[in-house]
Amino acid sequence: MTAEIIDQASELETLLREQAIAAHRIDHSAVSATHCSVCDEAIPLARREAMPGCRTCADCQQIIEIKNKQRWS
Repeated sequence: MTAEIIDQASELETLLREQAIAAHRIDHSAVSATHCSVCDEAIPLARREAMPGCRTCADCQQIIEIKNKQRWS
């Protein structure tokens, strides 16, 4: 019985880890926005190439990430 619980926990941990990794992979075929969805400023080409699929400029993304970090702290 104990071995079965440990096996289930291990399978769950593996699944959650794989989901977390997949969520952070960059989709290199994604199309980036040309203008930030928050401030409507143009998103520089270098950012759009570095972060395919981005929807915000670097400044707005930084603010979003700080707010999200504070929310989970």
